[in-house]
Amino acid sequence: MNDGSQIVYLNGSFLPIGEARIPVLDRGFIYGDGVYEVIPAYRRAPFRMPHHLRRLQASLDGIRLGNPMDDEAWDRLVRDLVARQPFDDQSVYLQVTRGVAKRDHAFPKGVPATVFMMSNPLTLPSREQVEHGVAVVTADDNRWLRCDLKTTSLVGNVLMRQHAADHDAIETVMFRDGWLTEASASNVLIVRGGGIVAPPKDHQILPGITYDATLEFARAAGMRMEIRPVRREEALAADEMWISSSTKEVLAVTTVDGKPFSGGEPGPMFRRMYAVFQDHKPSGSRRG
Repeated sequence: MNDGSQIVYLNGSFLPIGEARIPVLDRGFIYGDGVYEVIPAYRRAPFRMPHHLRRLQASLDGIRLGNPMDDEAWDRLVRDLVARQPFDDQSVYLQVTRGVAKRDHAFPKGVPATVFMMSNPLTLPSREQVEHGVAVVTADDNRWLRCDLKTTSLVGNVLMRQHAADHDAIETVMFRDGWLTEASASNVLIVRGGGIVAPPKDHQILPGITYDATLEFARAAGMRMEIRPVRREEALAADEMWISSSTKEVLAVTTVDGKPFSGGEPGPMFRRMYAVFQDHKPSGSRRG
């Protein structure tokens, strides 16, 4: 959906996207000096909103940018934007930049932040992807060392995602100095010996909301898990590999670098995890 009439939010106003404008000196445009969040909404109900707002605050703190709103105001604004859209399942994108100022690397003083929000239809994994898994490629993680901040400076991730697209894959799974980090727009988890293993949330990976939800739901279902560093060799020899994100939910990896992985079909732990995840989504949003 983007015919120019889609309703978005920009700096205090709701307006058609075709009328939304920012000055060319906005620091988000000039420097990528800002942060963002993506919040799924199932049947117009934002999913794990407090978790997303905590991560937004952590990202803002990480780039030393004041939060222009409190959590209550963000919650109202997100729900208001969702209510203005003609579709039920949505993906809400919100972005905060350091605002408009003379081009200078140093932070400007007394400049209001730019706040932009839009909401698009939430495109969930297809039945084919759920039933048969997805393909990924691997690469060395050459991005900066603050991947825990959800900033708009995403060229490293963009290049990794394009590397996957060039190879007809959905994601690039990355390794830094031989250790599993994450994928270009997803977290990565593996299954070894009947238990889930996930890399720790440190400065090298984004603290994924769906990563947390997956582990929380798995723990509630009595599934065994470990949070620890994962060597490349262990990841590529795992019984199963999953990717998780707000738009992918949880998907099984069945092809790695063009070769079948884990028998080429989603494993039993994934099938159990997928069912558990669907059961925890808001009522009426489970895929049929």
